[in-house]
Amino acid sequence: MSVACSWAYNVALTVWIFQETGSAAWVGAATIGRFVPALLFSAYAGVIAERFERVRLMVVLDLASTVVMLGLALQTALHAPVALAIFTAALTSVMGTVYEPAATAFTPQLVGERDLGSANALRNTLDNVVVIAGPALGAVLLLVGPVYVAMLVNAASFLASAVIVQRIHTRSKPVDVTEGGEAGPFRQMLVGVKAITSSQTAAVLVAYSVVASFIFGVDTVQFVIVSRDVLGTGAEGYGYLLMGLGVGGVLIAGLVTRIERLPRLGPVILLGMALYCVPTLLFLTTSSPAVGFAVEVVRGAGTLVVDVMALTALQRALPSDQMGRVFGAFGALVLGAIVLGAYVTPLAINGFGLDTTLWLSGAVIPALCLLGIPALRSMDREAIGRRAELAPRVDLLEQCDLFAAISPGALEQLAGAATYADVAAGEAVVREGEEADAFFVIVEGRLAVSARGEGAAEQALGELRAGQYFGEIGLIERIPRTATVTGVERSRLLRVGGPDFVDALTEATPSVALLEGASARLRRTHPSLAAVHHADRPESG
Repeated sequence: MSVACSWAYNVALTVWIFQETGSAAWVGAATIGRFVPALLFSAYAGVIAERFERVRLMVVLDLASTVVMLGLALQTALHAPVALAIFTAALTSVMGTVYEPAATAFTPQLVGERDLGSANALRNTLDNVVVIAGPALGAVLLLVGPVYVAMLVNAASFLASAVIVQRIHTRSKPVDVTEGGEAGPFRQMLVGVKAITSSQTAAVLVAYSVVASFIFGVDTVQFVIVSRDVLGTGAEGYGYLLMGLGVGGVLIAGLVTRIERLPRLGPVILLGMALYCVPTLLFLTTSSPAVGFAVEVVRGAGTLVVDVMALTALQRALPSDQMGRVFGAFGALVLGAIVLGAYVTPLAINGFGLDTTLWLSGAVIPALCLLGIPALRSMDREAIGRRAELAPRVDLLEQCDLFAAISPGALEQLAGAATYADVAAGEAVVREGEEADAFFVIVEGRLAVSARGEGAAEQALGELRAGQYFGEIGLIERIPRTATVTGVERSRLLRVGGPDFVDALTEATPSVALLEGASARLRRTHPSLAAVHHADRPESG
């Protein structure tokens, strides 16, 4: 809602500036004034998104944007200097550069690994819907009232967003981006870039997403000329073609979740880039607006695939405590690519003609994308090798009834976070009364379980063997260890850290039967605790 209203306000602001000045140059200055500050601030915006708790940060940004938009409404109503209005609009753009990485980095915490690809596809779909609906809303608001009405509506949308975001119960943990005061602003910003380049999968997919962003920058100029000189729909037909991109993104969104689970993403990325680039060549042979719209629908589907693949890969492959800075750096790369594309296209059209730029964007760029085939193959080999390496851990975790409802992707992610631990005979793995910090699955060997419980003497509770697990009670019930587990013979365990274990179960709530099983074991040693936790747990049904 807020994004749609922001599109509407952008339309209204452009109209107001042209009405006030009668100058296309001032309209261009408004675009630069909003866009360039956002580009320059984008990398550090990711640092801010990391440094503060994200829900509170997003609420503050929404409220600040509300105030700024009210100020802009007042300026347009009082016919304030255009330069002042552009400066005020730039403030909103800069705040948006902080909001975007905060929201994107927060997504994995909210939806879990199972729905991550779907969430990103849905978000991109909504962005495409907004491309269609936002400008139309702006036009309607201009018809029913003065320009400042659009600013007031946008202010109301920011306020509504603040109210909705405030109701999110999940919270992120702020990160010490200064590394104990040793890292300055520049080093803080470089963390995101280094994190992207540290993962081959992330680096390759981000590179293709940046190329797609460059092409979008080309489109923002090329569309106007194509609409006017090729399709005969006038410069206003730009919005018509932009709408086609949005429709294509909406239509393909339902397939993205299946696509991103394919074992080899390299061919998918190349196909997505081909769908985005090659149909542009049809503008060399057609002057039909209907065909032009269909071309953009196909292209919109292609770019959505590339963008969602890159976004999801970043969220899955990189450390959560660097996610905000990663998306700050990613945003800076994307904005920079769009600016570069928009800058060089007029020069190319004026120097070589429209047909040449269509050949460059429709044939030369996708041909250059083929140079990345070795990197894409290496990326796929790395992913397949990683899956093969994790397969024994995944199989072991799959045998645990705790994880019966967890998606394969989340289980693979959990296996990747797990480590092996060797235990000698007589060595205690966990001790009763200690803080519960991990979950264990037995790979091989035997372990004895004992506990004092609420009695004076320690009692033996049996043995655990390969395929069985322990440590979940303290993590599920959030209490200290209720028993001591000791190696009977040399054994090997798979250790899953407490936060990773809890995150996995958060994706799919454990069944009531499973929780009752944990309570039954708890009643054997700590009946009073079991009674308390049973009373606290809501009844099923």
